[in-house]
Amino acid sequence: MDTRHTLTLLLAMMGVAPLAHTQTTDTIEVLQEISISTTREGVKRMAGAVNGTEIGQDELFRAACCNLGESFVNNPSVDVNYNDASVGAKQIKLLGLDGQYVQMLCEGLPLPVGVAQPYLLGRVPGSWMRSISVSKGASSVKNGPQGITGQIDVEYMKPDEDQGLLVNIYGDSHRKMEGNVVGNIHLNERLSTEIMAHYEKDFMHHDENGDGWIDLPTVEQYNASNRWKYTNGRYIMHAGVSMFGEERHGGTMAGHMASYPDIKLKSNGLDAYMKHAFLLDPEHNTNLAFMGNYGIQDFDGRLGIDAIGEKLYTVGQQHMNTQLILEHEFTEAHMLSTGLSLAGEWMDENYNRIPQYSNLTTDDITPGIYAQYTYKPSYRFTAMAGLRADHSSLHSRTYATPRLHVKWLPTDWLTLRGSIGKGYRTAHPLAEHHNLATSGRTLLIDPSLPLEEAWNTGASAVFYVPLGGRQLTLSAEYFYTNFNQQVILDFDSDPSKLHITSLDGKSFSHTLQVDATYEPSDEWSILAALRLNDVRCTYGGVLMEKPLQSRYKALLTIGWEPLMALWHVDVTLQLNGPGRMPTPYPLSDGSPSWDERFPACPQLNMQITRDFRHFSVYIGGENLTNYRQPVPVVDAANPQSTTFDPTMVWGPVLGIMAYAGIRMNFWRM
Repeated sequence: MDTRHTLTLLLAMMGVAPLAHTQTTDTIEVLQEISISTTREGVKRMAGAVNGTEIGQDELFRAACCNLGESFVNNPSVDVNYNDASVGAKQIKLLGLDGQYVQMLCEGLPLPVGVAQPYLLGRVPGSWMRSISVSKGASSVKNGPQGITGQIDVEYMKPDEDQGLLVNIYGDSHRKMEGNVVGNIHLNERLSTEIMAHYEKDFMHHDENGDGWIDLPTVEQYNASNRWKYTNGRYIMHAGVSMFGEERHGGTMAGHMASYPDIKLKSNGLDAYMKHAFLLDPEHNTNLAFMGNYGIQDFDGRLGIDAIGEKLYTVGQQHMNTQLILEHEFTEAHMLSTGLSLAGEWMDENYNRIPQYSNLTTDDITPGIYAQYTYKPSYRFTAMAGLRADHSSLHSRTYATPRLHVKWLPTDWLTLRGSIGKGYRTAHPLAEHHNLATSGRTLLIDPSLPLEEAWNTGASAVFYVPLGGRQLTLSAEYFYTNFNQQVILDFDSDPSKLHITSLDGKSFSHTLQVDATYEPSDEWSILAALRLNDVRCTYGGVLMEKPLQSRYKALLTIGWEPLMALWHVDVTLQLNGPGRMPTPYPLSDGSPSWDERFPACPQLNMQITRDFRHFSVYIGGENLTNYRQPVPVVDAANPQSTTFDPTMVWGPVLGIMAYAGIRMNFWRM
């Protein structure tokens, strides 16, 4: 604990200074920030060697987009689903693997992991976001050794954007209400500030299948942030502080099994950041930047009851990340970025069912160093090679992270990319998977778990084909992820137990995706995509298909913008393919807990938006096919039994949902 307080004081004395940057621009270019017009932007491919896309506000506005988790409705690469009916956490998947292998960033700064990770997607308000960058495969080494399957980097609205006040109000048929405010003030030509606020609340519990169990917990959440930007010649500074609070309430419906305690989760947190950048030599884009952030979070979870009594899990967590970066262009063809980093994670966990988690304190301090060289002799070829070394105090291990990205345009109608790289990740098994504690099955966690380690290799081709006087864009990509070390959830070796253990054997993922984008006229846009997944892991000595993973995903989105784009009609149809369920176990009547496989799951979403000069009105519907998983909670009538389990969710648990909202723009022309 002394080390923790010392580092916290040191960060405060230094003025913790993180610098935001993306995959496609140099550090100082991002801090200078191009001016942003009021024109809404859609999806565009990253210009650099890294394979990825940037989702602009045009795409974000095609759905309700209440938070980050709802921003990928039209994205063929990213899947977002609820992974249980107990705590309501959303699970992201990229390249067929769970979200913990995606590095989550906010303007280039790592977001917290551990107990915060299952809820991150719901804690980034949609109305705050300017864009989202999604890179696939092993990404840049600048942000650390994580990001085995990719990175998701969120850009917020900026303090120096046009002065004014943006307000978004939303409500839906499930009795959820939400309000968002983003206000910008230019104090003078050098200094700007921004205030962002968010509040949401679910006013009603839902039990659409009538089993007595709340389908999804109700959520009450607030978020507030104050951000600043100062520019003076060659010096740029960003700074800000944000706070959040959240309560989740699940369990049994009122009046049903009154003796069973509700599931209640309460979280509070505070985050601060600061960024400094100095342009040393404009001719060679030589710049020096110091960047960092620091955050704290408290979590108090009541996770149900068993024969012993109520299950209680509490966490106190702190995280910090600092970087010192120097970048220089020797010539237009040769660029070098070097940096030092220091990251820290501190967690105090207390779970009253597993002795090893009784007042468990975990500290991990990781210093690192990296160098990244970019070679770009012409616009047709770019190669980016990076290498970093880090030392984890928790694992007492120094490890190297090599990564290479290549982009080649053999012709103007074809773009080829290739990548290979290694990634590492420290698992926080109970914090990341505390939803498993709501199950009646026995939860086991091995006392010693390895540093996760994997290689990722990818290749892609993008074809630009003239068609009807316009351009048809065809894309094909393949990624292979292979784990050397992994922390796995073993539901198969003993179905009566949920076992978090170390990989003993093979674990890999093959992902193949093809998609086509076409705009037959100025009013119409079409995207069609198909992705195939082959994800396998060794459980109990047997190489098996990973459970709760769809074998394929098909997506079709159609956009129509008539009458000078004052109206926007967007329709999205997706089909998530079938997959394997974990090995079933017998219920009290002798019947199996579930079928061995789950079926394909169709979903249809639609939204209509009307733009006016200073506001927009939108209405829409989600899951219009009304498809629901028939039994999201196993043995719901006996929540204290060893056969009870609300964690085996593979499809929607709520049916049709209608919503409406208004986005207002005050004082901003």
